Amino acid sequence: MLHDLFRVLVWAHLVTGAVGLVLFWVVGVFSRKGATPHKRWGLVFVYCMLFTGSMAVGMSTLTLVDPMATHPHFVQHPIFKDAALVRGLFGWMMQFLALLTISLAWHGWGAVRHKAHHAFNRRPLNVALQVVVIVTALNTAWQGIRLGQYVMLGLPVVGVASGVTNLWFAWQAAPKRFAYMIEHVKALVGAAISAYTAFLAFGLVRLMPDRVFSPVLWSIPLVVGLSIIIYHFTRFIRLRARQAPASAVVPT
Repeated sequence: MLHDLFRVLVWAHLVTGAVGLVLFWVVGVFSRKGATPHKRWGLVFVYCMLFTGSMAVGMSTLTLVDPMATHPHFVQHPIFKDAALVRGLFGWMMQFLALLTISLAWHGWGAVRHKAHHAFNRRPLNVALQVVVIVTALNTAWQGIRLGQYVMLGLPVVGVASGVTNLWFAWQAAPKRFAYMIEHVKALVGAAISAYTAFLAFGLVRLMPDRVFSPVLWSIPLVVGLSIIIYHFTRFIRLRARQAPASAVVPT
C-alpha cells in the first residue's frame, strides 16, 4: 500500500516536473521578458514547480516513514542497501530540496505580483516557507555529517542563503524599482536549479550508482543556473535600471 502510494506520487512528480523544466528554457531563458506568452507560460511553470515540489514532500515523508518499503529496489543495491542512508538522502534531503523549490517558486512569483504592495511579501505563508527552508537545510547538513556523506553539506548552504536573503528582501521598507525583477529572476531560476538538482542526483542512483555522491555532478545545475542569473542581471536588469529614473521607488 505504501509503495503503491509512493509510485503514484513519483509519476505525478515526474510528469509535472518534466513539463516545468522544459518550460523553464522555453519561457524563462529564451522568451521575450514581459511579453504575454512569457507571463502566461511562466505562470504554468510556477504551478508546475509548486505541484512537483508538493509531490516530492509527500514522497520524502513516506520515505522517512519506511525507507525500504518505498524503495524496495535498494534492498540489493551496492550502496543504498542501508536504510539510514536511504532515509537521509531520499527522505531528509529530498524534503529539503522540495521545500526549497516550493519556496523559491512562490517567492519569485510574489516578487512581481506584489510590486505595488510590497508588504504582501511579508504575509505568513511566504515568511513561513523561508523559515522552513532554513530549518530543513540545517537538518540536511546535520544528517550529512551524521551519515558521513559530506556532499550533503553543500546544498544546505544555498538553502540557508536563499531563506535569509528572501526574508531580507521581504522586510525592506521600500525596495528599488528593479529589486523586484532581480528577486523574480533569482528565485525562479533558483527553483529550476533545485528541481534539476533533484532530478539529476536521484536519477544518478539508477544510472551511475558509483558516482551518486560526486560533488562535480551535483554542482552542474547550480553552475548553469548561476550563469543564467548573472547573464540576466548584467544584460537585462542592469541595463533597464540605468534607463529608469534614479528616484523610482515602489511604495509599500
